[in-house]
Amino acid sequence: MPRQKRTSKYLPLAEKRNAGTQSIAKDLDLGNGITTAAYTEAIENLRQKLHDYNEYISLIDQAANAVQDAEQVVRDFSERILTGVATRYGKDSDEYEMAGGVRKSDRKRPARKPKMVA
Repeated sequence: MPRQKRTSKYLPLAEKRNAGTQSIAKDLDLGNGITTAAYTEAIENLRQKLHDYNEYISLIDQAANAVQDAEQVVRDFSERILTGVATRYGKDSDEYEMAGGVRKSDRKRPARKPKMVA
């Protein structure tokens, strides 16, 4: 399942506010570094960081999918190896046990409960 992409609830509000302040004056300067140019730059900075974040999330999802695919290949290969060893040497052989299987003679059989006679 892909990770959730991120949006900002402040970005559309800031864009509307910036459009309003620029309609007052394109080069509005309120002092202490509060200008329409600085505000526009801060908005663009946020937009770029959101874009980068969402791009990294997509790359992480892609890498996670690649790991899952590689795990599936290894699981299938492990199953085939064990089946091949069982076919060649038998399920009760030392080789089967060495390959990671449980010998047929070593398997624990479920104990049957005696039936109650009425």
